Amino acid sequence: MRVFVVVAAMLVATLAGAVPASAAAAPLVGAASGRCLNVKGGTDAPGTALEIQDCTGGAGQAYEFTAAGELRTLNGTRCVDAYGNQTSAGTAAIIWSCHGGANQQWRQNADGTISGAQSGLCLDVTGAGTAAGTAVVLWTCHGRSNQQWSAGTTPPLPGGPAPCDIYASGGTPCVAAHSTVRALYGTYAGNLYQVRRSSDNTTRNVGVRAAGGTVDAATQDSFCTGTSCVITVVYDQSGRGNDLWYQGSSVVPGSNQSSPAKATSESLTVGGAKAYSLYINPGNSYWRDGHLTGVPTGSAPEGMYMVTSGTHVNSGCCFDYGNSETTRKADAAGAMDAINFGTQCWFGGCSGSGPWVQADLEWGLYPGGSQQWNPNQRALPSKFVTAMLKNNGTSRFALKGSNAQSGSLTTMWDGGLPGGYSPMKKQGAIILGSGGDCCKPGGGANLSAGTFYEGAMVAGYPSDATENAVQANVVAAGYR
Repeated sequence: MRVFVVVAAMLVATLAGAVPASAAAAPLVGAASGRCLNVKGGTDAPGTALEIQDCTGGAGQAYEFTAAGELRTLNGTRCVDAYGNQTSAGTAAIIWSCHGGANQQWRQNADGTISGAQSGLCLDVTGAGTAAGTAVVLWTCHGRSNQQWSAGTTPPLPGGPAPCDIYASGGTPCVAAHSTVRALYGTYAGNLYQVRRSSDNTTRNVGVRAAGGTVDAATQDSFCTGTSCVITVVYDQSGRGNDLWYQGSSVVPGSNQSSPAKATSESLTVGGAKAYSLYINPGNSYWRDGHLTGVPTGSAPEGMYMVTSGTHVNSGCCFDYGNSETTRKADAAGAMDAINFGTQCWFGGCSGSGPWVQADLEWGLYPGGSQQWNPNQRALPSKFVTAMLKNNGTSRFALKGSNAQSGSLTTMWDGGLPGGYSPMKKQGAIILGSGGDCCKPGGGANLSAGTFYEGAMVAGYPSDATENAVQANVVAAGYR
């Protein structure tokens, strides 16, 4: 897998007197589009225009800011240039042979814009467009998202290994795989989720841009322009049909305390491409009865992970992803086996102010194996967080977590199940965004807040090596 490692992609601020050393070449990702600044056609011919294009990692998408104030591309052989030495708004941004002239001097501003030292104009995506192939020109600086650029990473190559490929190679295949941001199999080319717009209640599926790649967020943007949209279902990529529909839909009968999450609450980039999260607030919840489609039941072992956020959390019950009751009732100790992430700590044993990775095993959220202090438990307040849980069903469970942008997993617990939870009594439904007894009349309240980007459930007890490889893949995906 090829991934650009950003060593120091900072523009030179020559007018402020700061002249840093040359930085490693890296993509420049547009904040509005999630697409990369690109030399049209990838040619090195002087005069070739710049545009935005899907991030692929080519030489025409790698830029280096030199100590001389140049913005070089194509392996350092060409410089970004204001066409014809012009200084008027609308001047084309092109590449040219590097000559050190004033129209090839650039600086980065605090708001993420890139301006010409000669003209004072900013690199601008024409008409605030987000479509691949939209031209980049010089325009009066206004600081909006079509003028903001950041160093990013390239997405995994199509067909490369993804989390569910890694789990399968470790002998623990995914039985459910969900994401709003990318494919979780290297060959997956289907839909990720569905949006419904308020203007006419029609729906549109949102898929990936290429097999094994990132989401085609432009589909959602086009469909939802001028109106609001909600996410009605997150599709299962495993092929087992474990799609997660919002509770309150006709697909989940008898659920009237839940509604679909807004589709545009949070945008981000993954692998340099624009994406949207499933941004859950109190009253949002998703569910599927998967007990006949491979989701482990009873005391069968299972594992799971999700990428979530440590900055959108609360103490309401209960932001969960994992195995839940088919009855949607709080049936018994061990009837659930789900990752919980939030700032509620029922029994103590949590350090700091949260949020924490815990296990919702029904009738209890456990930061470790008992209601006692767990010295290894710790808060994970990062913008992006990897959370993991595995349970052998009879004697042992483990909790792990990490920053999803860097670093390795930390084990918060790896030991015995709490008293009264052996053997487990899992029922095989899947919950996302609430506790297991949500959301039918007389059921539990749906009070949790949290963010979901991707996650999967697997049959069997994953090895530490497998989970470490999944974490490495998440980091390489390039959440920004």
